[in-house]
Amino acid sequence: MLSGFGDRGTGEVGETLDSLELTWLIAQVEQRYGVELELSDEVFAGMATVTGAVDTLARVLPGAQGHG
Repeated sequence: MLSGFGDRGTGEVGETLDSLELTWLIAQVEQRYGVELELSDEVFAGMATVTGAVDTLARVLPGAQGHG
């Protein structure tokens, strides 16, 4: 999904996310899954990496454990 930001190849997406990438990712997830995520500053801070974002989204998205 992050490769869509800036029209990059999947190999060009690094592990670290800047705030603009993270904001874009959250907007894309909300649109794709039809949800509105209410993330605290602490949760948002834990999403500074791709791994952190994936782990956090798996916890906060309704029914995410069933996706895979």
